[in-house]
Amino acid sequence: MTRGRVGLAVLFVAIAAALAWVLFAGVPRWAARATTRPATTASTPAAPGRRIKARLFYVAESGQKLAGTEREVAYGEGTIEQAKEIVEAQIAPSVEPFVSAIPPGTTLRAIYLAPGGEAFVDFSGDISRAHPGGTLNELLTIYTIVDALSANLPAVTSVQILVDGKEVDTLAGHVDLRRALTRNLDIVE
Repeated sequence: MTRGRVGLAVLFVAIAAALAWVLFAGVPRWAARATTRPATTASTPAAPGRRIKARLFYVAESGQKLAGTEREVAYGEGTIEQAKEIVEAQIAPSVEPFVSAIPPGTTLRAIYLAPGGEAFVDFSGDISRAHPGGTLNELLTIYTIVDALSANLPAVTSVQILVDGKEVDTLAGHVDLRRALTRNLDIVE
């Protein structure tokens, strides 16, 4: 083979590999996002007074794990609306003796649910900017959300955390958020 043909063959293989990646890795992820429905904080409010019991998570007394507690939260019609109510209750300022792992000022921007059960939870940038840092603190913050949604909603199989509408590598430099996470009860007392 001549040098020109080898170069052409290498170019062809590179293009074929890129095309294969788009078809088998990129498109399914884009398609899943395109079929999700957002539930933003501007959505229809829950019926006044109607409430359910949900398991929420706060920093345990030891400061090393999460502790689950049953709390009443507003009822939401459907999985997405109920997910919104659970997250809103979880990020609300905590009352003694509970200590929240969510940085103050964090707000929920939107929740999306893909057909396979992957929830995308979009927070304001305060979840990163106001985060105290450290691996343990970051784990506690992340699994407060992941465990609250997956423990209360069987339709939610995994949770991907977004910040200001974008995928992020981490919240504070320690825990990989480039993929959806599943429930982790090892971090719960």
